[in-house]
Amino acid sequence: MTPLIHLYPEEKPEAHHSTIPVKHALAWQTENGHSRDIKPAVSVFVTQKAYLSFCAHAITDLSNEVGGWLLGKQRKDGKSGEMFIVIDTVLPALHTQQGSAYLTFTQDSQVALYNHIQAHYPEKDLVGWFHTHPRMGIFLSAYDTWLHNHFFPEIWQVALVIEPFSNTGGFFIRQPDNELDPRLYFGFNELINENNSSVVDWRNLITHAAD
Repeated sequence: MTPLIHLYPEEKPEAHHSTIPVKHALAWQTENGHSRDIKPAVSVFVTQKAYLSFCAHAITDLSNEVGGWLLGKQRKDGKSGEMFIVIDTVLPALHTQQGSAYLTFTQDSQVALYNHIQAHYPEKDLVGWFHTHPRMGIFLSAYDTWLHNHFFPEIWQVALVIEPFSNTGGFFIRQPDNELDPRLYFGFNELINENNSSVVDWRNLITHAAD
């Protein structure tokens, strides 16, 4: 089984150098700490608008899985060389096939996504995707893993799983050797203005100021 359409250009986008925005972020980590000693290949930063957007879409159908794509930018810190992504735009998927325990992005959904990005967000990178697991927990199924590896193959592309009933979520991020553990998820860095309060309320994450 092979994908019918690629979701990334033939010429892979190069990471531009930028300053990693840790000074403007709150670092949210998994509460049980099981991922803290493992360094993923890329750090994830999420704007508050994007967080609220994918959380809002996650509760639009509590009986079936829903999902979509994550847009933003991939960057490399000019000093440390650390790769990071910033998620600032969320696109709910249309034309999906879904059920209580599966979500399939059809060819129509992929074509619609590609056309929408080209028309409205040509300057943004497709940095990953998200979907829900109602009452199932946070993990990547065998199909989720296949989809991620075939349609989101870049080391900096991530998969977000949200469990709306328990109000939990986590990012699946490749390791520096490009391996992806379907049971190991990570928190993220919430981009926050100096005078703003946090909007993150997932119960499985704890926060402290980013290093």
